Amino acid sequence: MKRIAVYPGTFDPFTNGHLDIAARAGLLFDEVIVAVYAKPLKNIIFSTDERLDMIREALGDIKNVRVEPFDGLVVQFLQKVGAKVIVRGLRAVSDFEYEFQMAHMNRQLWPESEVVCLITAKSYSFISATLIREIASLGADLDQLVPANVAGALRKKFQS
Repeated sequence: MKRIAVYPGTFDPFTNGHLDIAARAGLLFDEVIVAVYAKPLKNIIFSTDERLDMIREALGDIKNVRVEPFDGLVVQFLQKVGAKVIVRGLRAVSDFEYEFQMAHMNRQLWPESEVVCLITAKSYSFISATLIREIASLGADLDQLVPANVAGALRKKFQS
């Protein structure tokens, strides 16, 4: 049986931390779907199509990782694609508290779901999409924080 995992998120923007988690999940599962939430309640700077395109380009040639949009509940998306595992990245204890609650809620909604948390690489532990958006708006160098194509898109977005 094929082991499929889903790595869900808004990914606005997709960071090197996200890339690291997706690539490492690809080593653990037969297939990983980076699931881009299409209708977030929070303010976003990139459209769903822009985020999908950026992530696909950033993932490059990782054969067993693909990118799909989704809306609704993550557990509904899991069922739709034949997955039972949700992959999440943990940067700090504060991430754990949130992920702990979400894992239990997803288990309540669909008892067959499971969460696998990967500890973010030390070099990316301070990176968040929120911080990236803020420093990008102030013209900071993003080359060590996000994939090159995402850095270019952010520069373009904030120069307008």
